[in-house]
Amino acid sequence: MKITDIRFGMLRVPLKTPFKTALRTVEAVEDIIVMVNTDSGEVGYGEAPATAVITGDTHGSIIDAIRDYITPRLIGADIADLNRITHLIQGSMEKNSSAKAAVEIAVYDLWGQLYNAPLYRLLGGGDPVITTDITISVDYIDKMVADSLAAVERGFESLKIKVGKDIGVDIERVKAIHAAVEDRALLRLDVNQGWTAKQAVYALQTLENAGVRLELVEQPVKANDLDGMKYVTERVHTPIMADESVFGPTEVIELIRMRAADIINIKLMKTGGISNAIRIADIAEMYQVECMIGCMLETSISVAAAVHVAVAKSSAITKIDLDGPSLCAFNPVEGGVIFNESEITVTDAPGLGIREIRGLELIA
Repeated sequence: MKITDIRFGMLRVPLKTPFKTALRTVEAVEDIIVMVNTDSGEVGYGEAPATAVITGDTHGSIIDAIRDYITPRLIGADIADLNRITHLIQGSMEKNSSAKAAVEIAVYDLWGQLYNAPLYRLLGGGDPVITTDITISVDYIDKMVADSLAAVERGFESLKIKVGKDIGVDIERVKAIHAAVEDRALLRLDVNQGWTAKQAVYALQTLENAGVRLELVEQPVKANDLDGMKYVTERVHTPIMADESVFGPTEVIELIRMRAADIINIKLMKTGGISNAIRIADIAEMYQVECMIGCMLETSISVAAAVHVAVAKSSAITKIDLDGPSLCAFNPVEGGVIFNESEITVTDAPGLGIREIRGLELIA
């Protein structure tokens, strides 16, 4: 099975409600879909969102990176030679992690098809059923409380609460949600780099002293402020998780060396795909550091790949934040991983199991 060409499409899926964080507001998923074709007729699917404020990738840069730098290296490559292909992808250029991720996901999909096995089994096996949290967008307090209660009623047992807009209001947001939800769901706080280190310590100590129990707090400070992250981690009881601060294995090693955070958030769009995500999980497990696996605003194409990694690396990846498909108004994918609210189930279909993508607009 050899690669013959790579094609592109645009997939647009409206969200059920606008997705609001300290960094941006989004009303629809608009992602680049990658289709890697082979001489045997099989097609591998990958996906990349344009998340310029986090990864620096735009729709145009994703297409140009794949078309001009990655594709020429892969034409004629044998899918069985997986390590060589991932090395070619990662070495094709600097940065451009989402573009690399989309192609890697498609290649791993084909690798599973080649050996007629679901990807998670080839990566080591595991329990094919996992449970995800759901995101509560930053908004007016009453709206966030209502959204949180609705999520609990839908069966979600973990809520990822977006804050980082205004520290005083943020504290009140969290207190109100904690009081309303009580013990029916775990609360995860995602600041999206919205606080300074001192603000984070103040906010978290205030919440702790008020009896608010948080499972974790994600990226309270700017991505490049590892000293600030360490400052926060050392001064609060609540576990601190690094997200935008950690893209690849090298940054993970530095974060662990500094003891700057308690948990690492793995996202395929930051790591450049599956190969580095696996490396990060292995490094973290070696040092007994927990990992979460998360996603950007993605559909069930690339999120399916993250699910397979989560299942295969469950000894290191103990927390799941793969709610992208649950946020979408509909699932454009036929086949693949089954997303049923908080419960995610992997089938035995080869690779990612994707049979068809509805509403895909091909890009010449």
